[in-house]
Amino acid sequence: MGLTRDMLRDAVVEPKDRDSIVKPFLMSHGTLECYNLNETRQFYEEFLGLESVRHAPIGMAVRLGLKFHIICLEVGDTLQPVSLGNHWGVDVESKEKVDEAYQNALQYKSKYKIREIGHPTIQHGAYSFYMKDLDHNWWEIQYIPDLLHDDLFEFGDLFGPGGKPVRS
Repeated sequence: MGLTRDMLRDAVVEPKDRDSIVKPFLMSHGTLECYNLNETRQFYEEFLGLESVRHAPIGMAVRLGLKFHIICLEVGDTLQPVSLGNHWGVDVESKEKVDEAYQNALQYKSKYKIREIGHPTIQHGAYSFYMKDLDHNWWEIQYIPDLLHDDLFEFGDLFGPGGKPVRS
């Protein structure tokens, strides 16, 4: 396994016909904040392995493996930290790669100003750990057997309004 194309069965999902007001064809990007673009870019490129381009005086775009990208905006001291529930996932090829990333996070914690590092564990079908970066953004480094991302949607709704199960 080497190339992203070889690892992904199919990265394109045709939107279902919806009776929505907006008729989008893809989700293209998200946004996060940082204190300092130069320090953040170093962490993203050197530690996380993300591709980045500075497209504005206070902004850069980052991506990995797909054409979906994250816009990172330098906001200085107005940055609002986020909780663990607002995290970004980065997939690796094996459980061993998760463990390797974990050991590297511990080793390079000071250099990249990583604030917190959780222990690797198995949860929600993935083997992963979480870490909080220099900008209070959370990252999950995970291995998912057989890249089960599609299963979330293939199973359909398991819970309805109010969190009540739709199936028994």
